[in-house]
Amino acid sequence: MAAEGGGKEMNEIKTQFTTREGVYKLLTHSEYSRPNRVPFNSQGSNPVKVSFVNVNDQSGNGDRICFNVGRELYFYIYKGVRKAADLSKPIDKRIYKGTQPTCHDFNPLTATAESVSLLVGFSAGQVQLIDPIKKETSKLFNEERLIDKSRVTCVRWVPGSESLFLVAHSSGSLYLYNVEHTCGTTAPHYQLLKQGDSYAVHTCKSKSARNPLLRWTVGEGALNEFAFSPDGKFLACASQDGFLRVFGFDAAELHGTMKSYFGGLLCVCWSPDGRYIVAGGEDDLVTVWSFSDCRVIARGHGHKSWVSVVAFDHCTTSVEDSDPPAEFSGSDEEFHEQIHFGAGRDRANSGQSGLSKRNSTDGRPVSVTYRFGSVGQDTQLCLWDLTEDILFPHLPLSRTRTQTNVMSATTTPPATGVTVATTTTTTTTTTNSTISNPSGTNGNNSVSSGSNSGNPANSLPAPLPRSNSLPHSSNPAGGSTPNSHTGSSGSSTKGGSIIDSAFIATGVSKFATLSLHDTRKERHEKDHKRNHSMGHISSKSSDKLNQLSSARTAKADAAKTLGTLLCPRMEDVPLLEPLVCKKIAHERLTVLIFLEDCLVTACQEGFICTWARPGKVGLLSSQNPANSPSGTVV
Repeated sequence: MAAEGGGKEMNEIKTQFTTREGVYKLLTHSEYSRPNRVPFNSQGSNPVKVSFVNVNDQSGNGDRICFNVGRELYFYIYKGVRKAADLSKPIDKRIYKGTQPTCHDFNPLTATAESVSLLVGFSAGQVQLIDPIKKETSKLFNEERLIDKSRVTCVRWVPGSESLFLVAHSSGSLYLYNVEHTCGTTAPHYQLLKQGDSYAVHTCKSKSARNPLLRWTVGEGALNEFAFSPDGKFLACASQDGFLRVFGFDAAELHGTMKSYFGGLLCVCWSPDGRYIVAGGEDDLVTVWSFSDCRVIARGHGHKSWVSVVAFDHCTTSVEDSDPPAEFSGSDEEFHEQIHFGAGRDRANSGQSGLSKRNSTDGRPVSVTYRFGSVGQDTQLCLWDLTEDILFPHLPLSRTRTQTNVMSATTTPPATGVTVATTTTTTTTTTNSTISNPSGTNGNNSVSSGSNSGNPANSLPAPLPRSNSLPHSSNPAGGSTPNSHTGSSGSSTKGGSIIDSAFIATGVSKFATLSLHDTRKERHEKDHKRNHSMGHISSKSSDKLNQLSSARTAKADAAKTLGTLLCPRMEDVPLLEPLVCKKIAHERLTVLIFLEDCLVTACQEGFICTWARPGKVGLLSSQNPANSPSGTVV
């Protein structure tokens, strides 16, 4: 749904935007949709989803795209920034009756130019395995809906496996399948295998091998999305009860949890090195969670409605030289590989990352920046930079930090409910300096210098800008350094694997971890407004208002988590502002995928858009509308 208010400029659909790398441009003739290009009437339908796979064919045009629109499923050659889309020639098209596709996933291990394995989940609970190149349907799982009758919310192949896949349902259950096994003709019977805080794992009792191999019940309400860590060892689950839960997958042990600021969590993703998880949902925020410390390290406010998708941009994550000394050990090549991690699982066998292996004897400084993006029901695309001043805010004893940009969250009068922020430059020689100033003044702040924003130190900062509001610093977090921390993430799997090792891809090393001190300033005693981030609630439908209102009062224990490590108060963690925040569609956005030469978005009208990265737009050899007929019906 399109957001109201904000003036004519705010409501204008953008076709390009600028970051520090350059200009991203929408390639209008690289748009994929239904062949007739008519906007889809999305009322009551499931979200449009997009999946990619590369089949490594000899032509160099190996990318394939699959997307669902209503009851229809399409499979095309994806030409990206190279050529205009030809919608008259889908490789495969399927129309379903009585159910709708809700999600899908390719297996990259088995993909060839002659065959691909595509899993498709449906609104009635079934999962189909198809080969859209051969136009074959291999198998249908949960055909009689004996395993689960609720909608499939997410389906993924288990990393490194050609036969195992995981399916989440709106019932809150998660099932592990093997494509070689049948589902049986009777409802499965389960036996408890492991139980923990708000989750349980059951095995299927059967004389012969059958699906599902395992059933997980996670939290309360729907399990909206899950994501495997880059090495496949851990599983992050975003649930409607507002909790992010991270499990060691093989041992089915809970590694850590996080609670949304408000409402359910709808989406989740991992940083490419596995150090950080970003989640988004009904609180309109993006929340950054540290895997090693199991705590929230930052929140981002830029969306005016629910956040649908979050994703890291592996191509823009960077390492730069920095003037002040930083305490790392190991070779620059090792660190560069860990940040750009092109080979992921192959290089993980080193045991530790370059970050955790460096020591104070190496004087070569580095600066880390993670880029991630988000799209939401407000039709806006936001890009965010996660920089050293957020990642490493605390220093070793007796070291000095200078020129550190911190976002200082400030509460505003309840009438507006809008979170505002200011950027300050600080100099301090202690490790216990605070990074937030909830009262809007510097009276209780331990930093020694005032604001560089031009405002008096005790005045309210400027309102949160909507775009390009966080300039990139070439020297962020001057002297901030991470402490060495090894192997805590590996403990979840020491108790033994629940799944037979023949099924699961073999070992990768422990995650590299960064230890962050958990120092806090003394909080002001005051009530915290639960609608702190809901400044634009007036633009939402009455149905959503009812949902938000009921969610506020549904559970008495929600208030118990606010102000704890599970859910810090707004003033207790840094507040990020988006680098870019642009309205790019008429209907709610449902897809954000970062590719090497472009990024891909999709909206509920059924339009899949390609945005060329800076310098890549010239690769489009033909933008002739004649190459993409608009009147052809398949």
